[in-house]
Amino acid sequence: MQFARLMPLLLATLILGGCGYNKIQRADEDVKAQMSEMLNQYKRRAELIPTLVGAVRGFATQEQEVLLGVTEARAKVGSIQATPELVNDAAALAKFQAAQGELSSALSRLLVVTENYPELKSDQGFRDLQVQLEGTENRIAVARSHYVQSVQAYNVLVREFPVNLTAKMFGYEVKPNFTVDDAEAKAISKPPVVDFSDLSTRHPKPAGKESEPADSPPANKP
Repeated sequence: MQFARLMPLLLATLILGGCGYNKIQRADEDVKAQMSEMLNQYKRRAELIPTLVGAVRGFATQEQEVLLGVTEARAKVGSIQATPELVNDAAALAKFQAAQGELSSALSRLLVVTENYPELKSDQGFRDLQVQLEGTENRIAVARSHYVQSVQAYNVLVREFPVNLTAKMFGYEVKPNFTVDDAEAKAISKPPVVDFSDLSTRHPKPAGKESEPADSPPANKP
């Protein structure tokens, strides 16, 4: 009697599993997880910006236009409701991506400006902050790549037969993905770099005496 009551549940489990329902669920959850990780990294970058702007302002007060550009770009990013549900809203995702791209460009311009201020570049606090920012930019690039791959895998799955029938039945639709071309994607995801390496490696050594040939045989005496 108990087995008879469990039969419908067992049949439903087998049918749903065979039609790819479990695969769709796992793929959907992975997309959301990858989006959450990417949002966390973008949030970390946004948290570093006020300190970065303050550090640069202390040494480069005349660079107000560049500093204002970074501040405004950060404010624009903060005005967007960034949640894992972005994965299901193409318009909101495009707006979010554009805002993050503008912030990346503004940060790159700011770091280029710092090259003109040796005292700022030699400040230990700024150097530490720049290292943190580079690390965050690298993690953003990785998280972004994982998200793109996850969405691609999900979209391929829900388009395949017979899984596409199950997806349609339960309301799983194709998800929007980042739409920039390769060149723009590299520009957005590339970490801003400021070279703090030893200057001696970038300047040629002064010309000196030419080395004498090694192991020259002694001159024969007459």
